[in-house]
Amino acid sequence: MPELPDVEGFRRVLADHAVGRRIRRVDVIDEGVLRNVSSDGLQRRLRGRRFRQPWRHGKRLIVPVTGGSAVLLHFGMTGSLSWADSVQARHQHDRVVFEFTGGELCYRDMRKLHGLWFMRDDREVEGMLADLGPDAADVSRDQLRDLLTGLRRQVKVALMDQAVIAGLGNLLADEILWRAYVNPRRPCTGLQADDVARLHARMRTVLRHSIEVGRVPPRKTWLTGRRDEKSGSCPRCGTTLSHGRVGGRGTVWCPSCQPS
Repeated sequence: MPELPDVEGFRRVLADHAVGRRIRRVDVIDEGVLRNVSSDGLQRRLRGRRFRQPWRHGKRLIVPVTGGSAVLLHFGMTGSLSWADSVQARHQHDRVVFEFTGGELCYRDMRKLHGLWFMRDDREVEGMLADLGPDAADVSRDQLRDLLTGLRRQVKVALMDQAVIAGLGNLLADEILWRAYVNPRRPCTGLQADDVARLHARMRTVLRHSIEVGRVPPRKTWLTGRRDEKSGSCPRCGTTLSHGRVGGRGTVWCPSCQPS
C-alpha cells in the first residue's frame, strides 16, 4: 500500500517530467476513480493548461494547475503514478492518463478505493486536507508528544490514524515501533517521555531512508525485510517474530525487543 515515501516518489515523478508541459488531452479510461468531476468536465478544465510544482501532505498529492485550480490524487491501497516518454500500450489497471507532447503521465490503480478530485481553488484544497493531522515528515518531537498524550488507544492505532499524523501506514508504523522498542499494543497513556523521544527519532530515520528510495525498503536489516518470511526472525536479536492484528491490521513485532 502506498505510504508517505511512495507518494513522495510519485511527486518527484510528476515534478521531474510533467511540470510545465501543456496538457494535450486527458484520457479517462475508468470514471470509477473520478470523485467530484466527470470525464468531460476534467478534460474541459485541464486541456491546454499546465501542471505546476506538486506538493504532498501525508498520502495525498496536490498538483496545482495554471489558472488557480488543482488536481488531488489519493492512491489508496494499490495506486501509482508513472511517466513514459512515448505512448504506451494501456495496462489493465490504467485509470487516467494525462497526455503531453513527448510523453504521458499515468494514474494506475487496481482496487480504485480512492482516486482523483478536481479542486477549483485553494479553499477547496484546504477543505480536502482539513481532516488530516500534520505531515509525518514535518512533526517535531514536542508535536508528537502532544499528539499522542492522553489518547486512549494503542500506539500503533494512533500512529496510523491519519487524523493524528498524516502519512504513516502499516509498514512504516511497524518499522518505527520495532526500532523504538515499543510494543504496538501499548496504550498511548503508557508512553513515557523517552518512549516518545525514541519514536520521533526513529520515525525521522525511517522516513529519511524510505523517501530516498521511494518506498519502505525490504532490507534484511529492517523489520520490513523479514516480516513476510515464514519463520522470520528479528534482525536485531534473532528472536522469532510475532504476528497478530492490531487495529484490524496485520502486525509484526519482536516479543523480545518489544515486550508487552
